[in-house]
Amino acid sequence: MQTLVVDHPLVAHKLTMLREEATQAPTFRRLADELVTLLAYEAMREMRVRPVTVTTPLGPADGAKLAGPVALVVPVLRAGIGMLDGMTRLLPTADVGFVGMVRDEESLVASTYADRLPADLSGREVFVLDPMLATGGTLETVIGMLAQRGAATVTAVCLLAAPEGIDRVAAAYPDGGGVPVRVVTATVDERLNDRGYIVPGLGDAGDRLFGRI
Repeated sequence: MQTLVVDHPLVAHKLTMLREEATQAPTFRRLADELVTLLAYEAMREMRVRPVTVTTPLGPADGAKLAGPVALVVPVLRAGIGMLDGMTRLLPTADVGFVGMVRDEESLVASTYADRLPADLSGREVFVLDPMLATGGTLETVIGMLAQRGAATVTAVCLLAAPEGIDRVAAAYPDGGGVPVRVVTATVDERLNDRGYIVPGLGDAGDRLFGRI
């Protein structure tokens, strides 16, 4: 598994504003959207392309276009919905699937309550959107679902990650094992607390995006 921490002044600036407890939901949503677009740019760096020749006003020019089949973007409900626009802004041709996961706050084990994914993902590049890579249980489960359907690659885009989550996903999908996996994140924080939250983190991303329900 590859982990890419995006080191950029704008990423650091927007992440810092997201962390602030005083940042209200409308501003939080806008910042998250902008940060995802920056992360998505790096997440798509290794997408497959095919050579093409186009005609400019002054003659032919060699270039490249994204190769098929169409990529799939998978936000993990509910917080991942807040990342969807930021991702599809750069990849508007992508299909969109959904996975709903809920974590038991006592056991910290995530279970699936919704699955809207294509039955066959053979040869397709998949991007998973989940703001927080905390324990890693959710991402491990979602990657397993995608791998079973034949995904060619899986790239997870996360605002924040914890070392424990990265280690868990890396252990589940080591180099050369199953589907190639990448994690792209703005930063790797210090640790998880006893409730499975990232420290210092930014709180519950779903609540800060959409309110507490």
